[in-house]
Amino acid sequence: MRRIVQISLAAWLLLASVHAGAERTLTIALSANVNTLDPHMSGTVRTDLSVVSHLYSPLLRRDSKLKLHPCVATSWVALNATTWEFHLRSGIVFPDSEPLDAETVAWNLARARSAASRIRPWFAPIDQVQVVSPTVVRIRTRQPFPALPEQLSMLFLLAPRWTQHHDPANAAMGTGPYELAEFVSGDHITLRARQRFWGGRPGFDRVLFRIVPEPESRVAALIAGEVDFAQSFPVEDIGRIRASHRANAATIASARSIIVKFNTLQPPFKNNPALRLALNCAINKQAINNTILSGAGRVLDCQMLTPEYFGFNPDLHPIEFDPRRAQELLRKSGVRKGTVIDMDVPVGTYFAASEIAQAVAGQIEDVLGIGIRIHELDFSVYMRKYVKAHAMAPMMYITQAWPTLDADGLLTLFAPDSPYAYWDDKEFGNRLQQGRSTLDPQARLAAYRKATQRMCSEAPGLFLLAEPLVYGVSSRVRWDVRKDEWIQADDFTLVK
Repeated sequence: MRRIVQISLAAWLLLASVHAGAERTLTIALSANVNTLDPHMSGTVRTDLSVVSHLYSPLLRRDSKLKLHPCVATSWVALNATTWEFHLRSGIVFPDSEPLDAETVAWNLARARSAASRIRPWFAPIDQVQVVSPTVVRIRTRQPFPALPEQLSMLFLLAPRWTQHHDPANAAMGTGPYELAEFVSGDHITLRARQRFWGGRPGFDRVLFRIVPEPESRVAALIAGEVDFAQSFPVEDIGRIRASHRANAATIASARSIIVKFNTLQPPFKNNPALRLALNCAINKQAINNTILSGAGRVLDCQMLTPEYFGFNPDLHPIEFDPRRAQELLRKSGVRKGTVIDMDVPVGTYFAASEIAQAVAGQIEDVLGIGIRIHELDFSVYMRKYVKAHAMAPMMYITQAWPTLDADGLLTLFAPDSPYAYWDDKEFGNRLQQGRSTLDPQARLAAYRKATQRMCSEAPGLFLLAEPLVYGVSSRVRWDVRKDEWIQADDFTLVK
């Protein structure tokens, strides 16, 4: 009898240990595939960079309250208008014993600024990186770059020697709180806590990112207790999730803007602001917000920036729904009724993208008699076409945000030298340069006011809505809500 009790007790302890391990697993549902693990080859925060942020360390990091904190860099200071100095932690090494020092930082900045890098525009103002010592690096810019520290929070540091002999798109070796256990493209990414992590023990033993493109499937997984966190599902599902008593759901104001971008480098939108404005006047944006988003969004004020951004222009207001003006502008544009224009829409990535795109297409056809031919694409195909092939359709549904919440970041996506722009407007580019040419906040605000006014009048896209962030969290964890869209395990804690 005693032996049976002993065996039962041992079995119970084993089961308890397994259960405890399971409790220390955080499972996150992503709405789209992770296209690459290479932090210099993606600007997509919700998927690629969110996963990457667990594997690699940045110089600085932003917390859920959007405040900047030390990470690899312990301190930083502007020595003058064009020179920043960063002091680094000593003793951080990659798993292969390669040091993460000033030389490593300089190498990463050179790689991020190379012609092949997708994030090259983020660091274009940098002129020179000087290694002062193993723990001190100076960054000189061609002109003042006031948002440099914020931008460096998005630079994740690779190991130079390892990168030369491996493919960082599909493998990883970093100094972040977690290490890559498994990467199955289109299905899941498994991370495990890094042993002896320099920043202390991570909050979870394992983090599992599951790729769940369908909103209905994300909701079902949340209700079934299969995932701990999910985003971008219909507002109508919030009540159902709450009623399950296994998770909570809510919405918060988002700093992400929903637009339909125009390819102004090609007809019919090239050199045709009248057509671009005509389409803006043909859209009843508030009706779309009320019917599709249950009023949870907010109509954009004829600009990409939302009020959370430094540089938001309070003098701009939404382009009103005005069918008569839309028709007058169409006649001025020279484009005939019956014309059909193609629009690419990514599937399973952006919140209610298909529904909003269909509503936009229907309103344009009703008001102007112009047909919009929608092509729904997998997000990876969509991004290859948009950036790598640089073969954007005449219209493209997209949502955009910038986690630094600074106009210097988001507006660069429309700068003349950006591969994301599809808009070559010198006046806008000049205003943008003026805004990033000084450390004086008031001078910057004045420049961005003129830049956003120019964008409003030239309309390189349809200014639609500020997207609501709809999210669900399981009852076993607590999420420190953040507006900049990073999904990071550090923002979750187990409910005791």
